[in-house]
Amino acid sequence: MNIASYLERFINYLQFEKRFSSHTIVAYKNDINQFIVYSEKAYNLNLIEEINHLIIRSWVVSLMESKMSARSVNRKITTLKTFYKFLLRENVVSANPMLKIQSPKTSKKLPIFIEKTSMDVLLDNIEFEDDFFGRRNQLIIELFYATGMRLSELINLKQRDVDLHACQLKVLGKRNKERIIPFNNELKHKIDKYIALKPEIKNEYLLINDKGKKLYEKFVYRLVNNYLSQVTTVQKKSPHILRHTFATHMLNNGADLNAIKELLGHANLSATQVYTHNTVEKLKNIHKQAHPKA
Repeated sequence: MNIASYLERFINYLQFEKRFSSHTIVAYKNDINQFIVYSEKAYNLNLIEEINHLIIRSWVVSLMESKMSARSVNRKITTLKTFYKFLLRENVVSANPMLKIQSPKTSKKLPIFIEKTSMDVLLDNIEFEDDFFGRRNQLIIELFYATGMRLSELINLKQRDVDLHACQLKVLGKRNKERIIPFNNELKHKIDKYIALKPEIKNEYLLINDKGKKLYEKFVYRLVNNYLSQVTTVQKKSPHILRHTFATHMLNNGADLNAIKELLGHANLSATQVYTHNTVEKLKNIHKQAHPKA
């Protein structure tokens, strides 16, 4: 049978069994469709039993020759690896050609973050209007920095999932994994003030836009970009930068790496360890500035 005939079953598997996010499912579907187009155009092949590691390797080379980043190529390789694991499980194939595919090396980039002094200016000196809109805008920034939650987690945060008495909130992370994140009394008071000003409308979400509807990604991105532009010159000024900032500042202030992993909702410690490089770089700079022989 041709590859496309298994694609819908694979997508259902990702959605209902693996419980991948809608964004991830769309990316996986696009990757496989791209591979199908390549194998048909380059080799006139579309049957699953005709595909081998040489054809897959040829596709990977073509992606790299098109100047695609190693990170993007690796994501597509991951897609095919997941696809072939599914095909093996379904007894569609008896051998996995992905075992012979090597991923290109990626350059490790340190996570960009906002310096603490800049965050202090944003949180303490920038004036937010003392109305619903100002309180909401301030709360969005505060929640990102105080909890390290993802953009999708903030948008989908429901008011009932915020426990003001226990000073903790529950978020739904990747693959529908729930986790509890604590917060301090200062943030509790800001949430209290915001809720007191929030219009009484039928909306289960904690944060709403100017029309009383659920927040959308571009709205939050523009808001964060606007406020960060007032205190920093870093190129990227996104909600994810505030997540990086949360993790880096926590680590710099002595937080345990495993605790940060749990707060961020990372599946593996290796994903959290990238923040240790920022700490090492900071120590190098301090040594260079302070040591007489540096």
